[in-house]
Amino acid sequence: QVQLVESGGGSVQAGGSLRLSCAASGVISTPYCMGWFRQAPGKEREGIAAKNGWGLIDYADSVKGRFTISQDNAKNTLYLLMNDLKPEDTAMYYCAATTPCLVGIGVFLRARESVRIWGQGTQVTVSS
Repeated sequence: QVQLVESGGGSVQAGGSLRLSCAASGVISTPYCMGWFRQAPGKEREGIAAKNGWGLIDYADSVKGRFTISQDNAKNTLYLLMNDLKPEDTAMYYCAATTPCLVGIGVFLRARESVRIWGQGTQVTVSS
């Protein structure tokens, strides 16, 4: 059974940076999809960055150019580097995975019902 544990959230001023980490325990075999979702108070959970086992990556338009998803296979850890943070980035951030992943990376990112495994979340707060 795969488990995901996020860390790295916190409070930062607008324009600042944070790096989130997602440590995965258990076996995640190709084909897989992994990514980051976020949920602000009163809003639906949305996908913001995702990658699959073949290296394909996709981002939500709202974070493109500011956020970077990466992975360290040796450490079984997924990262999200967030630069130029804005107050509207304030949300609970969740790591997500699906294995086997039989949908395209764009579907995984935009259809949260395609996610099979969720982490517990880490809070990011950006002040103006």
